[in-house]
Amino acid sequence: MLNIKSPVPLYHQLADILSEKIRVGEYPEGSRIPSEHQLAAECGIGRPTVRQATDLLVRKGLLVRKRGSGTYVNKAREEVDVLSLAGTLSSFQKKGRSFSSRIPGPVKLIHVESPPPNPFCGTRVFFYERITEVEGQPVLLEDIYLSPILFPGIDQLDLDGQSLSRIAEDRYDLKPVGGKQDFRVGVPAKEKAYILKVSPETPVLLVNRFIHFQNHPNGLYSDLYCRTDRFVFSQILGGFNEQ
Repeated sequence: MLNIKSPVPLYHQLADILSEKIRVGEYPEGSRIPSEHQLAAECGIGRPTVRQATDLLVRKGLLVRKRGSGTYVNKAREEVDVLSLAGTLSSFQKKGRSFSSRIPGPVKLIHVESPPPNPFCGTRVFFYERITEVEGQPVLLEDIYLSPILFPGIDQLDLDGQSLSRIAEDRYDLKPVGGKQDFRVGVPAKEKAYILKVSPETPVLLVNRFIHFQNHPNGLYSDLYCRTDRFVFSQILGGFNEQ
């Protein structure tokens, strides 16, 4: 249901509704969505507003228009861009591994004391941890820092089990335009080792990930701790991928 009193534009609200119906399978891949005339009548809005919503989803690749036929749910993308915010989790999923992702604590607005390379040093940002387990074993720990300018109110959302890339794109209309990932091998701090269920002397792959958005370099930064005793991580088009 559209909320005319919401500060979120009506077309964006409708785009969110359609995106959710695609996500849950109400509009399966390859199916034709209702026409602009039908959606306008159902929602009590003008066809130009409906067109704005579908244009947005066409640009995002969720929908595709077929001349003289209608608008259809696009085929799911098989590749994950190297700058994808969900590239690592997607890689596990593609390999058919049973994995789970959880956030052990709330998203918090914190003052960053960490020295460089963290680009948010000395500023206040949103922060949370995410743990990924494969077949019941923790293999990846992420410390994620988000610009409050780009992600206002993200501390009010339930992120547990959610794709950060989908939230960034659907909620904030954000897509990466560039970035950098630095790699090294090191030993995690005691508390990180405990979460990963390794000894403090066990080397892990450490990754510093910088994500840039339009007019906002380093809008997202994360430290990744990857267990390599059972998995080999290699950078490909999809970010990190378990082989």
